[in-house]
Amino acid sequence: MAHLIRHKLTNKLTNAAHTVSHKSQAKVSGVFARLGFQAATDEEGLGFAECDDLDYDYRQGMQMDVLQGDEEGGGGMDGEGELEGDSHYQRDGTGPRSSTLKSGGSLDEDKPKITSWEAGWNVTNAIQGMFVLGLPYAILHGGYLGLFLIIFAAVVCCYTGKILIACLYEDNEDGLKVRVRDSYVDIANACCAPRFPALGGHVVNVAQIIELIMTCILYVVVSGNLMYNSFPGFPVSQKAWSVVATAALLPCAFLKNLKAVSKFSFLCTVAHFIINILVIAYCLSRAREWAWEKVKFYIDVKKFPISIGIIVFSYTSQIFLPSLEGNMQKPSEFHCMMDWTHIAACVLKGLFALVAYLTWADTTKEVITDNLPSTIRAVVNLFLVAKALLSYPLPFFAAVEVLEKSLFQDGGRALFPDCYSPTGQLKTWGLGLRVALVVFTLLMAVFVPHFALLMGLTGSLTGAGLCFLLPSLFHLKLQWRNLLWHHVFFDVSIFVIGGICAISGFIHSVEGLIEAYKYNIQD
Repeated sequence: MAHLIRHKLTNKLTNAAHTVSHKSQAKVSGVFARLGFQAATDEEGLGFAECDDLDYDYRQGMQMDVLQGDEEGGGGMDGEGELEGDSHYQRDGTGPRSSTLKSGGSLDEDKPKITSWEAGWNVTNAIQGMFVLGLPYAILHGGYLGLFLIIFAAVVCCYTGKILIACLYEDNEDGLKVRVRDSYVDIANACCAPRFPALGGHVVNVAQIIELIMTCILYVVVSGNLMYNSFPGFPVSQKAWSVVATAALLPCAFLKNLKAVSKFSFLCTVAHFIINILVIAYCLSRAREWAWEKVKFYIDVKKFPISIGIIVFSYTSQIFLPSLEGNMQKPSEFHCMMDWTHIAACVLKGLFALVAYLTWADTTKEVITDNLPSTIRAVVNLFLVAKALLSYPLPFFAAVEVLEKSLFQDGGRALFPDCYSPTGQLKTWGLGLRVALVVFTLLMAVFVPHFALLMGLTGSLTGAGLCFLLPSLFHLKLQWRNLLWHHVFFDVSIFVIGGICAISGFIHSVEGLIEAYKYNIQD
């Protein structure tokens, strides 16, 4: 018994000394990090906690070995053969571990993983959506520079997607990459720690919500625009068609998951490729009339910044890349997947934009299908409307999830009560909020029915931020000690160029909207 008491006292004193020591080290590390360029990341703080936890488990295991010897000698055990207060620190792995450090995908072993081809298909769906219909309009105001921008945006977005994933990892003591973060929000919070540990997450959440809601608005705008131009003889305005489209979208407010919608995703993508092929086939049939002389190096200084936002917005996929990479069977293939998806997107977008512009030249409209003859336009536009309406639930549900998690389910710190009852049923007022969000997208589409200007505004405001500015900034902040000089040069260059494009595109998009209302310019 005396031997047992002596071991327990020694253990408690040792634990206290190690705890004080590691807390002091963590504070000193935080102070030095504030003085340098790189802030103290969550991995550094977790590293100290992890060392303390592993050391504690090791010492508890050693103590169990010693006490096991005492048990064989007949001492130190209670009547049931177990040590009081120490049974949950067994080394068999059944006891709780306080460590929160995550290895690559180890926490999601039970979840089904996706192949690199499936991941590439998801990225392709994101960057080959129906918003490519606005790319010929970008060539109209940018000429060959617009084509160069399509290539440049593909290269930059591919690179920033890779460095964003690099920010999820830190080197462990053995020099191996360990996944210590799970999402874009985690990266942002780590970048702002320790002074403002939640500021980065709030900024990213706001940007995500704006981009997702603006995407929903654009789907309503393009639906009204397509229906209006498909049936010009009908006494129905574009705004009225938008109302009709929104009425078909009201059931989205009742969505609890995307199982019912996901089965249509493949059909939507196939329909989109068929539409692209039809448009390109029609353009090729008029190849003899192509206006090559109209494609110049001249740019419209006033309109080209809007084109930058359109092109950037068509490549946005960074929001879901962390989750996508974390669910891949072979995360090591992520870089290869990003390469071939963005190369394919660059080639297809460049060809589509150039061929369409060569066909209609200066008469190119904001939505290129509006240039088609009336007989073909009606059929193509109906397919596009169906695709837009079926695509709407995806960004809508994502926006609802972000809003609910940040405002209604934030671990007891939410501003408002939970939208769901204890049984999992959606409350009446929660349903009302979802309906209000659908109505809000309708109101925005009715009062701002300008597809290209809205697309340029969104791309300049949130697209450039999420695709250019934040990934390069986070990479510099979190990976500073591991970067070579050319990485620093690329990150700084992307941040500066992205900032200039974002500011100029935002200003000119706002000016374009003001001009459209001032002179009552219709799409």
